[in-house]
Amino acid sequence: QVQLLESGGNLVQAGGSLRLSCAASGSILSIKTMGWYRQAPGKQRELVALMSNGGATNLAGSAKGRFTISRDNAKKSVYLAMNSLKPEDTAVYYCNVVGWLTGGAEFISWGQGTQVTVSS
Repeated sequence: QVQLLESGGNLVQAGGSLRLSCAASGSILSIKTMGWYRQAPGKQRELVALMSNGGATNLAGSAKGRFTISRDNAKKSVYLAMNSLKPEDTAVYYCNVVGWLTGGAEFISWGQGTQVTVSS
């Protein structure tokens, strides 16, 4: 009932930049939080950045000072601008959206993932 379309992953050299995008669609009444998680090979999925409906943000320590999360509520979209990328940022990045469906039920939706590879 909720679809997330991610884009922006790519191969980039260390020190480079990327911008990830995620657009939500479907039977959405309202959105509570939008954000990004990542999972590197052999590691657990971890929070990168989260933004509430009111604009409050929660960034992982590794992201502070380098990554910026933003969202466009009208477009039901969230973005992650990543600068000064490091090889350890290499991972599959997943969009995550939490909200309520038009029927009133709460939903948690994940994107299919977009690969970010940072070469040294």
